[in-house]
Amino acid sequence: MKVRIVNVSGNGIPEYATEASAGMDIRANLKEPVVLKPLQREMIPTGLFIELPVGFEAQIRPRSGLAAKHGITVLNTPGTVDADYRGEIKVILVNLSEEAFEVTNGERIAQMIISEHAKITWEQVDKLNETSRGAGGFGHTGRQ
Repeated sequence: MKVRIVNVSGNGIPEYATEASAGMDIRANLKEPVVLKPLQREMIPTGLFIELPVGFEAQIRPRSGLAAKHGITVLNTPGTVDADYRGEIKVILVNLSEEAFEVTNGERIAQMIISEHAKITWEQVDKLNETSRGAGGFGHTGRQ
């Protein structure tokens, strides 16, 4: 599938790191570094604008290395970029560590996954079909 992209960042367009990668790394587009203090969040621009086909979304997810090594994650993960959005893709990064973290221009800050989705219509009913799980929620199967 081809997706139209405008890139005003001076960085490369998102690309897959390996043949089997699901996500493409996206990079910060910054005139000067941004320092994220502990528990601080910031919208980081990417300089990317995309045109997805209807029925698809771009999901913005954390990079595992930034999360594991530095406590940097995407706050609204996964963030959704809808097919009709034409603005700049920005990433809400948050610092969950106890140390400040500097984000620099061109740094890989998140992953983008293109995903197909379905549209539904609601059918309002008085009762749902029974299942073996029923209303069992968080932790209902116990620890093993």
